Amino acid sequence: MEVALVVVVVALALSFDYTNGFHDAANAIATSVSTRALTPRAALIMAAVMNFAGALLGTEVAETIAKSIVNLDGAPDHTALVVILCALVGAITWNLITWWFGLPSSSTHALIGGLVGAGLAGGLGIYGSAIVDKVVLPMIFSPLIGFGLAFFVMVAVLWIFRRASPSKTNRRFRIAQTASAAAMALGHGLQDAQKTMGVIYMALLTVGFANAEDGIPLWVKLAAAAAISLGTYSGGWRIMRTLGRKIIELDPARGFVAESVSAVVLYVNAFVLHAPVSTTHTITSAIMGVGATKRLSAVRWGVAKNIGIAWVLTIPAAALVAAIMYWILHPILG
Repeated sequence: MEVALVVVVVALALSFDYTNGFHDAANAIATSVSTRALTPRAALIMAAVMNFAGALLGTEVAETIAKSIVNLDGAPDHTALVVILCALVGAITWNLITWWFGLPSSSTHALIGGLVGAGLAGGLGIYGSAIVDKVVLPMIFSPLIGFGLAFFVMVAVLWIFRRASPSKTNRRFRIAQTASAAAMALGHGLQDAQKTMGVIYMALLTVGFANAEDGIPLWVKLAAAAAISLGTYSGGWRIMRTLGRKIIELDPARGFVAESVSAVVLYVNAFVLHAPVSTTHTITSAIMGVGATKRLSAVRWGVAKNIGIAWVLTIPAAALVAAIMYWILHPILG
């Protein structure tokens, strides 16, 4: 029974990774597409390739997901696997709901909410202090830093290029956006594919199919990288329109700054803090930051409010779905 559950968990985890890819494809390329720096198809291909590369750059975020959210020590293998399975169902459900309504919510927080909800429903312990340090605080500060840093960097760029020809400046920044979009896509793979690796790793450790001393198996890394890349290539047009057009009409310079600042925030959290932050929150707040340099009214705050509501609801909504699924499935699978 446990082997069958592991297979189902791996399949669901890769399905979540795929939905993460098409749900968050807009994170990396919406600004480049909206400013016409890249065609949609070229942007998707580039993002898929960089997602794959980014997924293989490290495992620190995956280790955090596997070992710092739900305490599986001492739990029966069957219970632990059902908890992981239901967490994935909760996360996938929320991803699909927000994708349908075109809201750029966080796949990261959906997964973490699913783990917390299913874990509590299963009577397992939650690493409260680790969740606060590595999830809650980065969830609060990363968007604030993204907004503030993007605002001030954009102000500096406007001052530096204040006497430059607008047409030449736009053309140069449009070219530069190819690099900034690639950097953002690399950061997305580095952050988001690792979360799937962490979930699969949890399941493998539970039944002894992996050794904690050996780290995450290579096949898990490659499978997670491939799934998120395929999902990214399939696109996420609904959310892309929200990020690229509905928050603010972006020009190439603002698109470049938003992507570059977001990439830096993602790299620092992955390599230095080992924190699983939301790429969606980071790029959205950076877009708002560069938009606010025009004037505060240039940002469509009504759209921003709807996005903010989705952010607040993500963890509790995914947790609730995961908990309900646990109460339904645990007796059946038992």
